[in-house]
Amino acid sequence: MLPSIVRPALLCLCLVTSVWAAGPGAQTTEHSNDADAMRMVGSLRLHPAVSEEALPAFLMGDQVTRDAQGQVLLQGDAQVRRLDAVVKGDRITHDQASGQVDVHGNGLLMRDGHIVRGPHLRYNIKTDQGEIEAPRFWLGATAGRGRAEQAEIFSRDHMRLTDMRYSNFDGPDPAWWIESSKVDLYMADNEGVARNGVLYFKGVPLLYSPYLSFPLRQERKSGFLLPYYGTSSNAGMEITTPYYLNLAPNYDATLYPRYMSKRGLLMGLELRHLGPGSYTQAFGTFNPKDRVLQEHRWMYSVQHEQSLGSGFNAYLDARKVSDDDYFRDYSSFTLSDAAITHLPSRALLTWSDDRYFSAYLEYYRYQTLQDVTGTFLAPPYDLLPRLNFTAQHYNWNGFDVVSQNEITRFVAPVYRGSAFPSQSGRRIMPNGTRMISYTSVSRPFVEPGVYVTPKLGLHVSQYDTDWFEGSPSMVQYAGRPRSQTRVLPIASVDAGLTFERDASLFGNAAIQTLEPRLYYLYVPYRNQDDLPVYDTSVATFNFMQAFDENIYSGGWDRISNANQLTAGLTTRWMDADTGVERLSLSAAQRFYFADQEVVLPGQTPRTADESDFLIGAAAALTDRFSINFDGQFGQKTFKGNRLSAGIRWTPKRLASVSLSYRYERDPSVYSEPYSLMPPSADQRAREQVSLTAQWPFSSRWHAVGRYDYSLVEKRNVQSIAGIEYRGDGGWAARAVVQRYAVSAEDANTSLFLQLELSGLGSLGTDPMSLLSDRITGYQSTTPVIPEKSQFERYD
Repeated sequence: MLPSIVRPALLCLCLVTSVWAAGPGAQTTEHSNDADAMRMVGSLRLHPAVSEEALPAFLMGDQVTRDAQGQVLLQGDAQVRRLDAVVKGDRITHDQASGQVDVHGNGLLMRDGHIVRGPHLRYNIKTDQGEIEAPRFWLGATAGRGRAEQAEIFSRDHMRLTDMRYSNFDGPDPAWWIESSKVDLYMADNEGVARNGVLYFKGVPLLYSPYLSFPLRQERKSGFLLPYYGTSSNAGMEITTPYYLNLAPNYDATLYPRYMSKRGLLMGLELRHLGPGSYTQAFGTFNPKDRVLQEHRWMYSVQHEQSLGSGFNAYLDARKVSDDDYFRDYSSFTLSDAAITHLPSRALLTWSDDRYFSAYLEYYRYQTLQDVTGTFLAPPYDLLPRLNFTAQHYNWNGFDVVSQNEITRFVAPVYRGSAFPSQSGRRIMPNGTRMISYTSVSRPFVEPGVYVTPKLGLHVSQYDTDWFEGSPSMVQYAGRPRSQTRVLPIASVDAGLTFERDASLFGNAAIQTLEPRLYYLYVPYRNQDDLPVYDTSVATFNFMQAFDENIYSGGWDRISNANQLTAGLTTRWMDADTGVERLSLSAAQRFYFADQEVVLPGQTPRTADESDFLIGAAAALTDRFSINFDGQFGQKTFKGNRLSAGIRWTPKRLASVSLSYRYERDPSVYSEPYSLMPPSADQRAREQVSLTAQWPFSSRWHAVGRYDYSLVEKRNVQSIAGIEYRGDGGWAARAVVQRYAVSAEDANTSLFLQLELSGLGSLGTDPMSLLSDRITGYQSTTPVIPEKSQFERYD
């Protein structure tokens, strides 16, 4: 944070030199006498083509004199102006013979939005040496300010500040400041060195460093970053002291030594590289000996993007951890990491002609992280590899033609872990190759207020499956054919109307719409019982899926027979003046003209003639209060099978309350067909209530919180409680406690303590990403102040 402290002093050196070096004979490189070359510009801008030596200087004052020795004297509102800088003072003298420049009384130097003031400025433009008495400075870009007892200029590239004090809070009474007995600036090397630096908060010294190196400009520089610390029940007390390495303009590295009282030392390393048409980021950790498990533990993650030209692009994403519980033990400050169950690794090559054709080749592997306190998770298939080719031509003489073609090799991982010994080495899924081709032709007819889109497609599949009939765990698949082919036509008609009328909503002028929609789908029956299931599951029944071609999502391992009609109706009320949607109501239901005959293994086919009802509502009756509701109800009992509801109230800035409810009666039908989850729907039902809030107790004190409760498990799955205080002088403090489930039986508790010093950074562990992600509508009490322009104090 000291880097910005000394930038104004640098201005003294550059400014005085450049202004006075111009001299009376300096010429501009622009054609100032050419009237045709002059033009107006819309904003202030730099002139990089003009060198400092070529810039003309303009001298002004109430009195301007020059004696026989070549000394120029400006008195009374004396100013020296140049295109890039301004020097002011009560009196300015310049000795042309010696090169000495003196500014007496109310000296001011301005450049790039920065201001330096001092009662007396002395500088020699020939020797590049001088001094400034009691300099005070203000920074244009960062809005910081400071002072020093003296500034000594040794050369154009070296300056020293003595007894410096700096704060980034641009106010009369800053809460924090930094003091240093001596600061050396090396402009050419973009380096500043502060000795005996002390950070004060409310007059109390918080941090001391006998030696501190920092950059002078907003460029990267090697050095220690601010440490962060915290505590959690899984890792204990911990502290991380990052060290940044600026290796080259296009690549760098950061070391993350993280010490945890319960786990020991975890070393982390992040590497970044930016090349022509490429970007690489790699992160890894290693603990040579976990104090709890008495074994080494590690993690790595590598991402690479590469543009190959001619429409080709490559992408790599590789991730792996040493064991199943790595994230549960080491993710002290985030629920999302602790909840990871699958780590995907992917290599992808894509091509596109940006018009009609596209293709990709990918390899996909998973690492499945088992929870020993829960139930066994069947690992997803690895794709080794998948090749996809797509051709599309829209509005081809009014027709839309799309052809999707894909071939995939599915390899089922065999579990070798110790969390579930009964599953180790056991095969539960077949391997195989699947070839798919689906070509469709549609003809949209669109007129104002009405559309009709008939569509006809042909789906062709070829399966070559290894059922592992010799494996004891795969005997149920004995006798199934290795090679199978499926050909299915798919026909549909999608039609809708939009009616509109003037209306009123709670006494306010509104526009109401009425939007009926009908979707007819026909797919003949084909027996698919002997086909393997690689990546297909029952899709969630919602408003989007109700108008889809298949009740199964993922791949095409099952294509349900269909002779059905989906009817939907939506009505909206929109503000007549602004067009804001204030209220919408939707309903949909599917009507079946044939029984379901295609099912996933272990499922019961539908026999009802009608689907569940889908009902949705959303209302923003005011700009500060909104509600939403979505439900799926049984067509005979009208019992809720899936419900989602929420209320949000935002009465003012930094005040928000949200309450949500989610219920799912039988999610087991959406699991993978080879999963070994319990079959009981009652045990698998999900029902959860969530409450989030941010509320000000006063202009300074704010509370934040979240509470998630599982009504099925009868336990709290996540809770967050925190308090924030925003003080005067550019500071804020936060204390946040989070408790969340990391497995079926265990929970972790984390404590965040942060002191934020505006313009400097934060001490402690930053909870901002957690609050932004978990507290609905969260707003920071100290919003980011955008960096100011170098023309901020343009004169």
